[in-house]
Amino acid sequence: MASPSSGLTPFTAALLAGALAGTTVDLSLYPIDTLKTRLQSSAGFYPSGGFRGVYAGVGSALVGSAPGAALFFVTYEEVKSRLRLLSENANGNGSTSERGRGRGWTEPVEHMIAASAGEVAACAVRVPTEVVKQRAQAAQHSSSMAALRFILAQRGDIGALGVWREMYRGWGITIIREVPFTAIQFPLWEGMKAWRRRTNGRSQSSAIESGIFGSIAGAVAAGLTTPLDVLKTRMMLAKERQAAMSLFVQIWRESGPEAFIAGLGPRVMWISAGGAIFLGTYQWAFNAITGIT
Repeated sequence: MASPSSGLTPFTAALLAGALAGTTVDLSLYPIDTLKTRLQSSAGFYPSGGFRGVYAGVGSALVGSAPGAALFFVTYEEVKSRLRLLSENANGNGSTSERGRGRGWTEPVEHMIAASAGEVAACAVRVPTEVVKQRAQAAQHSSSMAALRFILAQRGDIGALGVWREMYRGWGITIIREVPFTAIQFPLWEGMKAWRRRTNGRSQSSAIESGIFGSIAGAVAAGLTTPLDVLKTRMMLAKERQAAMSLFVQIWRESGPEAFIAGLGPRVMWISAGGAIFLGTYQWAFNAITGIT
């Protein structure tokens, strides 16, 4: 909750802290994301650019980072707060000691639902920027602007609806990837923070604690969802639209099951570091904005 002295609502605090966290993590770890995209490209790592121009497509990341992360956190915090209130009302609010120990299995389920809702909201911004960014990263176009212009130039052939669908190519598989990812990461992150608060008696986690726990949770979630990430990347980079299951079968037949762990190392490293930066920055900004020390 935002403190009265801050003059800001929890919604505004989550909005500002999320925007800062998203921009910070995307810019700091962008080169690793580029290498991961090129490793997963069907054209191959070096034909897609290799180690050259690792900041290709950074323009779209700059545009999408702040609003995407802000949308995620305001949705996450709002849904989490409402679910907590419903649970407490259903249980007669419970005692202070019970709330301090947590609410058993309901709490991680609430975090899963809230994080999933946050991801669906964030993908409204994230998917178009990912499409543009990854095409620039894979050297299909010289820059984010060139990739965007190419997509928009197709309006004469495929119409406005076709351009819209092209910008949101991979929406379904992105949701399928992100929902399991956050359903793993956020309950782990929140659970570790709750454990730490119980051991040190503090009401809120520090930025360092949040960053460490975010790194661990992110690494676990990243490793488990890499196959979905490979499928999402191939779908976004494909010259023509293709159904997810059809593409899955094609990759399996042409490249074998090992193709679905392509980029595993960079992805785990990138998201582990990203979890530390993203959730550490978010916690620091949220604590600072709300006046929590």
